[in-house]
Amino acid sequence: MPDFLSFINEILWGSVMIYLLSAAGIWFTFRCGFIQFRAFRYLGKSLKNSLSPQPGGLTSFQALCTSLAARVGSGNLTGVALAISIGGPGAVFWMWVTALFGMATAFAECSLAQLYKEPDKQGQFRGGPAWYMARGLGMRWMGVLFSILLLIAYGLIFNTVQANSVSHALRFAFNCPEILTGSVMAMATLLVIVTGIKGVGRIMQWMVPVMALLWVAASLVVSALNIEQLPDIFTLIMNSAFGWREASAGVMGYTLSQALAAGFQRGMFSNEAGMGSTPNAAAAAASWPPHPAAQGIVQMIGVVVDTLVICTASAMIVLLAGPVDDEQNVAGIQLVQQALMNLAGGWGAGFVALIVILFAFSSIVVNYIYAENNLIFLHPTAGKSRWLLRGSVVAMVVMGSLLSLPLVWQLADVIMALMAITNLTAILLLSPVVLLIARDYLRQRKLGIQPVFDAARYPDIEAQIAPGAWDDLPRQ
Repeated sequence: MPDFLSFINEILWGSVMIYLLSAAGIWFTFRCGFIQFRAFRYLGKSLKNSLSPQPGGLTSFQALCTSLAARVGSGNLTGVALAISIGGPGAVFWMWVTALFGMATAFAECSLAQLYKEPDKQGQFRGGPAWYMARGLGMRWMGVLFSILLLIAYGLIFNTVQANSVSHALRFAFNCPEILTGSVMAMATLLVIVTGIKGVGRIMQWMVPVMALLWVAASLVVSALNIEQLPDIFTLIMNSAFGWREASAGVMGYTLSQALAAGFQRGMFSNEAGMGSTPNAAAAAASWPPHPAAQGIVQMIGVVVDTLVICTASAMIVLLAGPVDDEQNVAGIQLVQQALMNLAGGWGAGFVALIVILFAFSSIVVNYIYAENNLIFLHPTAGKSRWLLRGSVVAMVVMGSLLSLPLVWQLADVIMALMAITNLTAILLLSPVVLLIARDYLRQRKLGIQPVFDAARYPDIEAQIAPGAWDDLPRQ
């Protein structure tokens, strides 16, 4: 079974997903008129407007921080180190490329999530891929399939990966027993997730900026102390990205393919554009200005912060530290700990352990929120089943801290690929709607007026959206 799953993963993530996600990013980039570049000047204004509370949901900033909490996990540290070790420094360049095209995909799926959101019994907006599959495409069965896949991946398995990284980091830094790490994390997770999506949103709007700034600040300090090496590091990244350094040795094709595959995999895993996870947070926002594209633009900021900022910060630390001696026998999160120790001294391991605790804990909490959201899609009056999900999440955190479960992780990768394929199929089928949303938003911006979505202008879409989602908005 492990060999079979490994073979399936090689096919899915070694070729199929790279081509599919890249094609989706390129398609939406051209289809929406290079929206990530044309709307770049609106990012600051969108972020400023997103701070004000609006009735019916989270602020856009809370939704952004919630989605970032899921994006920014231990993989932003461990995954970057592994990508560099597998694909060389050139993997960092291809990671940046995925972010640029991934912004367009994120805009598409998050705008659709906003458009097809609906208020629940408490007046909180809910939505995501399952909703736009059911409402936009009229294919509830596809939404059910997507929700089941997300429940398995985000509700259960991925949390073991995060907990495992934390337990290994604390064992390496402080020799802390894994059972203690798992038990404390499980209790802390339970205390937070019972507050619901609004409680988690309020916590994440403070926690995510702090943890991101801590890690980026550490990278900037290390880079400043080794500033004379930075030109060589960036030259190394560019040369390795295209195999120029290895061309004379006749291995350019292998090096280029390794760098491209490793960089694309790390970038796609990290920013999650096209995976269908982020729209669950985007739909929960009461977007301002009141237009679906506004939340799509805000969520593009998440791709920039995750990949172009945080992953790059990790890459700088790993590359400045140089290769780790094989005799030290370190792997995973310990690669990053050893790198920072080599650059900054013994405190580096403990600091990385603190960062990975924050990154992993926030991911676990928001993974649950995503899972709960899709549980509500399947069973709107979920009561006992919600507590069953909470208990399962807590159990998987403890289990993940104690055990290394490569078979389970391989299964999760397969499920995540199937989830992404389902979501990408839906957003590509709905690309005419995405184009309409983008044009409507940019048209109003060009006219110098505040964008407002008037569903009455588009009768076909008006018939699909939920009652109460876009009612009582100021008309143009």
